[in-house]
Amino acid sequence: MNKPQPAPHDDDPTPASAGVLFARTHDGLLVAKVGDHAFVMMPGANGRHYLASAWRLCAPMEEWTRVDFHSHGGELKDEASFRARAHENAEHQRHRAALGRREIRSRANTPWGVSQGETVYSDGVVAHSTAGHGGFHLDAAHNTKVHPALRAPDGWYEEDCAWAAVAEAFPELFTEYERRCADRTIRDWYPDAWEAIHSRPLRPGESHQKDRREFERDHALRWVVISAIRSGHHPGMAECVATLGGNRGAAEQRRYLVPSGEYDPGRFGFVIDEARHHLYDGPSNFVGWR
Repeated sequence: MNKPQPAPHDDDPTPASAGVLFARTHDGLLVAKVGDHAFVMMPGANGRHYLASAWRLCAPMEEWTRVDFHSHGGELKDEASFRARAHENAEHQRHRAALGRREIRSRANTPWGVSQGETVYSDGVVAHSTAGHGGFHLDAAHNTKVHPALRAPDGWYEEDCAWAAVAEAFPELFTEYERRCADRTIRDWYPDAWEAIHSRPLRPGESHQKDRREFERDHALRWVVISAIRSGHHPGMAECVATLGGNRGAAEQRRYLVPSGEYDPGRFGFVIDEARHHLYDGPSNFVGWR
């Protein structure tokens, strides 16, 4: 295996002793290597960038290309944020190694299929990986220590969101990075549980799910766009399909024309201003409305 070396640029190539290597690829991408993990600051649409990753790339770093990377690790504001994410991962890997988790073979049955391997965090706290999904299993004694608002009666916690309940109950088994992710996950998707655990209400902007509930409550009787397309019949306008409260299963749908520069779906949907955005029943660019 070729040992990656920083490309010869005045680009802050971090020494290997710090756990991170930075370099520029031949096509100008800023990349980083942390152990067997590789990261790139990937260009996206409208001048934006996002984090993408790869595993065990063998070529020298300057020879990496965008096709080597996959996934979407969230948007990046600038190069400084990319470097910060790489250092954060290095810290996470150091902490994880210090925890001494054990990897063992397994053929146990899980809610997501037959296990292909176990990661033992401690006796009674085990993460399973399967062909399609995965998650944690807690024995009965450990499961009683999970907060009642997050506890799964069967002790199984899937890896997308529910795993955060395990990290909240046993923080000593997780890295600082994992604990931050768990707190964010509980705030976003289990806001009632987070408030019960921390004995304070979440403020606007602190929880995705709570903010969505409040948006849906505040706009239940307003027309919210569920689909939009650039109008080919009215230049500079977006043709929008809206329902009351943004309910995608609603029987009644209406069309509106909205100036393209004004249309921004935001986090939960664009709300029609009936005083300014008028009903439209003309020729449509939506196939279903033709």
